[in-house]
Amino acid sequence: MSKESLSFQAAIDDFNNARQRASIQEVIARFTGKSNQLLSYNDVAEKLRLQSRTERGIQNIPLDAIVGSVGRYTDFTRTFLPRNDHDRERWARVKAAMEGNMGLPPIEVYKVGEVYFVEDGNHRVSIARQEKLTSIEAHVTEFKTDINLTSETDLDDLIVKSEYIEFLDKTGIADSRPNVDLNVTIPGQYAKLMEQINICRYLNADGKQAEPSLQDAAASWYDTLYIPLAEAIRDRDLLQWFPKRTITDLYIWISENRAALEKELGWELQSDVAATDLILKQSVTSESGSWRKARTIARYTDHLFDDILIPLSGYEGSWDALEQGIVIARRENARLHGLHIVESKDDVESEQAQAIKQRFAQACKDAGVQGSLAVDVGDITQRIIERAIVTDLVIVKLTNPPGSGLSVLNSPFRAMIERASRPLLTVPARATPIERALLAFDGSDLSKEALFVAAYLAEMWKTEVTVFTARGDGKLKADVQEYARRYFEFHEVEAKYILSEQKEPRHLTDIAAEYNTDLILMGSHSGNKLQQVLVGSMVDATLRESTVPTFICR
Repeated sequence: MSKESLSFQAAIDDFNNARQRASIQEVIARFTGKSNQLLSYNDVAEKLRLQSRTERGIQNIPLDAIVGSVGRYTDFTRTFLPRNDHDRERWARVKAAMEGNMGLPPIEVYKVGEVYFVEDGNHRVSIARQEKLTSIEAHVTEFKTDINLTSETDLDDLIVKSEYIEFLDKTGIADSRPNVDLNVTIPGQYAKLMEQINICRYLNADGKQAEPSLQDAAASWYDTLYIPLAEAIRDRDLLQWFPKRTITDLYIWISENRAALEKELGWELQSDVAATDLILKQSVTSESGSWRKARTIARYTDHLFDDILIPLSGYEGSWDALEQGIVIARRENARLHGLHIVESKDDVESEQAQAIKQRFAQACKDAGVQGSLAVDVGDITQRIIERAIVTDLVIVKLTNPPGSGLSVLNSPFRAMIERASRPLLTVPARATPIERALLAFDGSDLSKEALFVAAYLAEMWKTEVTVFTARGDGKLKADVQEYARRYFEFHEVEAKYILSEQKEPRHLTDIAAEYNTDLILMGSHSGNKLQQVLVGSMVDATLRESTVPTFICR
């Protein structure tokens, strides 16, 4: 094999090693979220409005100051490692030529500030960086800019600032609203804000002879659209979950996702603030207590239930769930989200589905509450579980409660209780006004979730609460109710207390009937499934026996 062939094969091996390192850098970039791509000169030139150019002749320039390319910025990593296998032979030929002292010409670069963009010679730069050289000979054309660019500068941030200056100049928003702060962290975002302002300008014209100026439209957009959502983001302290973003970043993200969210859910959201709440709820996991965590994150103080999901099968009895939802919506100023599940897409526009949708809308209108119903396709239990995460409460008509023995393991209703991320309110008969509640409390974490709801109802609804604890032949300590007593005292809530030695699961419903309660509050299933099958579950027994709604926390 000739010396030239050996040199070319060695260059091929070097390329393969460089490609492998590039792949590793790509993986690291995906994990860290930090871009590994070269900067595009054309993008930078457009954003910084580069025009005036000066020829600087042949110079030795530092390789680490080369941060981008004119036409091949997608072909190499930020450190100029090759990203495409089809470059193998050309890369190897150039490397062999450089090592053979063939006298390759200087590369061509554009200088902007203190950084460089390769116009011709990308492979030579890549090879020089691989060989750990510190400089390379280049023909330099400099473009003047008022922005000081260095190799340490975050160019994306400078592009953003340039866009912000242009946005402020066009809209005059800084003059009409002197304390405005619309900083973003991602290039291209101000075009989205400008699109919203232009829509406002069009809508504000409304047949008037003189169209509002862009400056007036910007002020109107800022006051009526931006400020309400920005305040919601600030009040809910959402930036703690996005520490490297700004309020305007989240404003744009929520505005964009509102339409997608409405399309996915089939529900009309009344405002971007409502979309903020739903998106926030989506970010909270379905683990036990996650619903209460979502309430704490969002800093809800006036109402506990803002969005209520009500599945409707279409048979007459299922409308009891809507009646119960209306009772709660009136007290909580909540939005009702109806859901009707059909077997196929062909059934979505069926006469029955449309009749259910119209009846739901009319019932909400008559009751004076906000509500809309979506028709979805798929497994009923799964669809309810999926949509529960963007609501605060699921109200369902109780038609097939879990049985006893091994049959409980196959109960769709039980699966809904275990997997839904939000509390479940079951309605076995007609709706009740929720004036007298019975809290089943055993000191467990799940019963403490129910205690949280009971305290809210007692404090905000003035619901009378009775705390019931079944010790079960002494399995629970006699002072288990002390936690509930202290909790209620802290919230200045009065309650009655019942301590029972009986262990029969149905004893709870007997007490509910004796005290004429119209709501039972309890935690979800506890203990392992085998124990629940053999001994029985108080939740399952309550659902089988209760004639009043049961509020189940998880």
